[in-house]
Amino acid sequence: MSAYLHTRLPPGARPPGHTRACSAPAARRLVTLTIALLAAALLLLSQQAMGAVVVLSVNTAPPPLPVYEQPPLPAPGYMWIPGYWSYGPEGYYWVPGTWVLPPDPDLLWTPGYWGFSDGQYVWNPGYWAPAVGFYGGINYGYGYFGHGYQGGYWRDQKFYYNRAVDNVGNTNVTNVYNTRVTNNATNNVSYNGGPGGVDARPSSEEQAAAHQPRHAPSSEQNAHAAGARGQHDLLASVNQGRPAIAATPKPNAFSGPGIVAARAAGHAASPSAARQGPPAPQASANGAPRPGEPPMRLAQAPPQTAPPPTHERPGPAERATPPPESRASPELSPDARPQAERPPPPAARPGESGPSRAQPEHQQRQEPARQDQPHAQRSDDHPPQ
Repeated sequence: MSAYLHTRLPPGARPPGHTRACSAPAARRLVTLTIALLAAALLLLSQQAMGAVVVLSVNTAPPPLPVYEQPPLPAPGYMWIPGYWSYGPEGYYWVPGTWVLPPDPDLLWTPGYWGFSDGQYVWNPGYWAPAVGFYGGINYGYGYFGHGYQGGYWRDQKFYYNRAVDNVGNTNVTNVYNTRVTNNATNNVSYNGGPGGVDARPSSEEQAAAHQPRHAPSSEQNAHAAGARGQHDLLASVNQGRPAIAATPKPNAFSGPGIVAARAAGHAASPSAARQGPPAPQASANGAPRPGEPPMRLAQAPPQTAPPPTHERPGPAERATPPPESRASPELSPDARPQAERPPPPAARPGESGPSRAQPEHQQRQEPARQDQPHAQRSDDHPPQ
């Protein structure tokens, strides 16, 4: 370049050295602009890597949640992430539920949810945290019944699975328990607020959980959501709310064994019924929250209670006893019964003393109590249910 300028320099032109001196400020500005663009690109990539919140709002409500079965647990340590409706250029599409490994032990998943605000349906992304936060009161099922999580808990960096909620299958897992949860939800509404939406507000415990350190979805979860976006059959406009891939055994696995199809499309309840929201799940006394109790927190195991009584075949002595109706109150002795039930003793006849006639009657009244006593002892052998 410089040789060409020297040999082809027209008359009256400035020497090359002066030209390079004049272009130096422009070159510096170009370098500065390039560095600024690179810094902006790196900042954007770092924000995406850290799970920066991207606001997604739509002017149409998401479809109801489909009805599907949970695939079996693939291996110990995996946690269930429920499926949900996401939105792309072609409309709503289903992101199948799947089993994933948490980014760190002692973390629980709070599902994302759609919320109605200012005439728009806004997506609130899910996150990992030490406690389950608010997810709109949406009944995603399989432990996520609107508030908290009843599918398991952490203890000593081991996750304990609730067999009554999780499909453990044939996986060799020793850290399990069984707590039945009553789910009274009657609809499959997938959004909070707005016309026909679930009317639920965060509790004080859920608000506190939202202020704890959060972890963004794992790379496997992001790849799973991106893969679902590319599945044409998962579009709501194609499957009519009944996706052929409703759940997968592992993330980003949309073919092969273990794929679960939706049994039916979800149905939306009437606006009045939907706005009541799902009631808090009730459980038998093994640790799942009762109405009014906070959701299960980090490393909070169910309280230790005695095992339920075994239903064994009664022995000969038990089969010979009267039915339960005849011993409604076995703990009451004859002296403790109300006096109104005891008839007055008959008047003594001449030549007979009153106590001699009343004594046999008193003994006859004690006979049922002696028969009831063995039943009271047997009931103490079993813990209360």
